Parts: sequence; C-alpha cells; structure tokens
Amino acid sequence: MRWTLQPKPDASIIKKLSQALNVDIIIASLLVQRGIETFDQAKKFFRPSFEDLHDPFLMKDMDFAVSRIEKAITQGENIMVYGDYDVDGTTSVALVSSYLKTLYTQIATYIPDRYDEGYGVSYKGIDYAHDNDISLIIALDCGIKAIEKVAYAKSKGIDFIICDHHRPGDQLPDAVAVLDPKREDCDYPYKELCGCGVGFKLIQALAVGQGQTIKDLVPYLDLVATAIGADIVPVTGENRVLAYYGLQVINTNPRIGFKAMISNVNKESLTITDVVFIIAPRINAAGRMKHGLHAVNLLTEENMETALQYAAEIELYNSERKDADKKITEEALTQIQSNREEGKNTTVVYEENWHKGVIGIVASRLTETYYRPTLVFTKSGEKLAASARSVKGFDVYNALDACSDHIEQFGGHKYAAGLTLLEEQYESFKQKFEEVVSSTIDKKLLVPEISVDMQIELEQITPKFYRILKQFGPYGPGNMTPVFITKELKDTGYAKCVGADEKHLKCRVEKNGKTIGCIGFNLGEKYNLIAKEQFFKAVYTIDENEWNGEVSLQLKLKDIN
Repeated sequence: MRWTLQPKPDASIIKKLSQALNVDIIIASLLVQRGIETFDQAKKFFRPSFEDLHDPFLMKDMDFAVSRIEKAITQGENIMVYGDYDVDGTTSVALVSSYLKTLYTQIATYIPDRYDEGYGVSYKGIDYAHDNDISLIIALDCGIKAIEKVAYAKSKGIDFIICDHHRPGDQLPDAVAVLDPKREDCDYPYKELCGCGVGFKLIQALAVGQGQTIKDLVPYLDLVATAIGADIVPVTGENRVLAYYGLQVINTNPRIGFKAMISNVNKESLTITDVVFIIAPRINAAGRMKHGLHAVNLLTEENMETALQYAAEIELYNSERKDADKKITEEALTQIQSNREEGKNTTVVYEENWHKGVIGIVASRLTETYYRPTLVFTKSGEKLAASARSVKGFDVYNALDACSDHIEQFGGHKYAAGLTLLEEQYESFKQKFEEVVSSTIDKKLLVPEISVDMQIELEQITPKFYRILKQFGPYGPGNMTPVFITKELKDTGYAKCVGADEKHLKCRVEKNGKTIGCIGFNLGEKYNLIAKEQFFKAVYTIDENEWNGEVSLQLKLKDIN
C-alpha cells in the first residue's frame, strides 16, 4: 500500500473558515481540502437544499423530450420505458414509469435480457414495441451509442427519447431528444448525474407542466440515492443534494419494495454505504441471475404482501449470485496463478462457461487482488463478452477506445466498462490491451494507494468531533470518508486475530494516556507489527462500534506500518 498524505491547504484560509464556522482547525482543514473555503459554501455542504438543484430545462433537448411526452399523452399513444438491467437502469425505469403512471395509464416497462439481448437498446425490444403498437420509447441509462437501433426504430414509426450519462461517441442517435450532460454541446452545469439522475431531471421538467414542485417529487428520491451509490458517481453538487434527501426518504418513508428488502435489517438508519452493500446487490441480483424486470416489479409494487414475496425471490437470486461469484473468482485466481506472466500490467482471463451475470463482480475482486486494469471474459452467444474494471487514476474506457479495431462494441466509464468481441479477436485484443495499458499507465498506479487527509492525535477524537464528521456524509467519490494517520501508537496488550481464518485484526491502541478500540479487516497478517508493545503508525477512518447496547468510537484500520 502507498500512503499519500494530502497537501496541507493554505493555513490562512483554514484559520478564517475555522473562525467563521466556529469549528476546530481539523474540521476546517477537511472542508478546505474538499474545496469549501467560505461560510456560504460550508452552509451548502452541511445543509443541502433543493434550491441548489439546477433548472432541468438547462439540459440540451429537455424541451423536445417534454413536448414529445406531452404529445404522446394527449394523443393517447402507448409509451415504453426502457432501461438497462443493473441498479441504475432498473431504478430509472421504476422512477420514470411510476411517475408517468400518475399522469397516464398507457405505460409499458421493458428491461432487456442480459443473456439473450445483452446491454443497452436491443432490436428485440424495438420489435416488442412495434408488435404492441408502442410509438415512443424512453431509454434510460443506455442508448447514447445506439445509432443503428434508433434508426431501425424510426423505420418502424417509433420515436426515441434517450436519457443517458455515458460518454457519447462521435455521432449521436437520431432521436427526438438526447438527454446526456456529457454531450459536448450540452451546457448543463452538473455533468456527473447517473442514469437515474437524468431520469429524475426528466420528471422534474414534466412536473413543471403539471404545476408540481420539487416537494411533490421527494418520494422518488429513494430510487435516485440508491442509483447514485451503486453507480459510484461523485457525491458532489447536485448528486449530494439528491443523495442527502434520498437517504432521508429511505430512512423515514421508503417505498414498499425498499421496506420489504430491508425488513430484516437491524439498523436504526441506513447510510449510503449500507445502501450500496445491502439494497443495491439485491436489486442487481435480479438482472444478474434471472431478469431485471423482477427488480422493477419489486420497486414499483404497492402491496406489502406481494412485495415481501418479490423480495424473498430476489434474496434467493442474491444468494445464488454470491455462490457463483465465489466459485468463478476462485477459478479465475487459479487461472491467473497458473499463467502468471511476470511484468504484465493487465489481468485478462476467459472461460466460456462463466456466468455472464457476475463477471463484473469477479473483475472487481481480481482488481482488488492484483491491482491491475482487469478484464473478465465469458462466452455470450457467438461472441465473447467482458466486464472491465480499472485501478484508481487509470481510464480504462480510453484504453478500450485505443483497442477498438479488435472490439465489436464497448461502452462505460473511466473505471468500469463492458465490451463484446469475436472469439478470433480475443488473443490480438488481449495483446493490444496490454500494449496500450503498458505504454500509458503511470507505474505507481499499479500499487494500491491510501489517500490520507491528515495526521491527528488520539485525544482529538471526541464525540463532538465525530458528530461533525458524520455531517460530512453522504460520502462517495469527490467526498470520501476522511482518512487519518496517527504515529507512535502502541497496543495495550490485548491484540488478537479474529474472524474466519483469523483474517481480521482487533486491538486497543494507546498514546499519551488516551486509548481507543480498533478493528482492521483483512489485516490479521500484520499482527506481528504490533505485538510485544512495538510502536507503529496506522491509517484509519473513525466510526461507531455497538456492543451489548453500548456505543463507542473506534478506529477502522485501513493499514498499519
């Protein structure tokens, strides 16, 4: 692990902010590191407001999208809400379809089958629309590269509205409206919305014509917050406002489907991290193991009994997903170890029988293990399909773009992408991908980095300090949980390895007469560094530990040295 201490911001700015907010220097310094330098900026950060949301009509083509939907409703057309099978796609479909159903009844939903149709807009989906007299498709979280498919739909008399957040190619589809803040000609002030966020801007624009305000749309924000967390978009600007209020909905008045999913979760309130690790995998499991429409059905269900049945089915899919994920990860690790080629800057594995629904998770696990840009391939019909994951700081989308001569189709983001290619292209692609990554990656990115905000002492960790830190949430890219370093720590003598295979480290550390409990997940092998009263330094986050009804602060160790 590389420990990188963030540069210390300008001391005069920190002091000024500390006085303006009446907070200590550490809190002020953390804020300045996040680009917050004034009282007003801090107020926006700590008290997110709906007033900070942008006018949806600032998004290019929004006026076209709204007038086409209003025309469809006036003329009694059938509308299909179409979305990808992951969390962002299924929450988007649930969001837009449930809102439209409050205005109009002739709304169908469609999620492509991961195995039969693959990612994005499909010919099969368009044919289904044509067979069912649907003349308008609203595509969510996909479609920005569907040039041929949108043209095919047009030839059948079907219009498209695209709501996407992926990077466009050189050409845009010939749709009635293409809503994507990443369009080069789109002046929308915030570029980092997820697919469900773009869908939310669409219903926000439609609400204007209905005489509704943002307050009328608050119940939909549980879906938006879940998508923001699951899609790993920055939790800054508009996303922070949407996530903040969405979490309030999840914790106070969630939709029936959420209630059913979290009915067995014994937590007073869920954080964005809980949403990512508890709700998102279950929504995702439907599309991975069965069909994404199961997730949409659960998220739009209004009867608790039915929702509990759906949730139980999805729980089963999630359990199957975990088993498949574990098995394939083990097989992939074995394959890598037996083919280990020294000096490689990429990890690329392939097995034709691997479950297509979990290769993305496996790619993430391999990236964690070997810390290389990673691709996991499986057979998908006549072609090979892969999920790509990257390491912090390296743009895998650009790397794939440089290999496009060997690829049939690809799309995605900086850190995660998907692609398909012909089987005979596999070896040449693999070679080219290694060449591209090797010639463009900064080698230090191949060593995992822990970014440390600042050095503090144990006596500075007080309940008041932690209460303010909690208000920095919701956390995520662009606003990560603060990481601290403390030097010359000593274990009080009770350190031990815990958990299955004694993989985790539990201890209590002391410095200058102050002690505090610690847990270090997957740090069991570092026990020898702290045994026998040796001094050591640690990087950690701070959280609460609940034990026998007692709540105390603890250090969540990320690494020790």
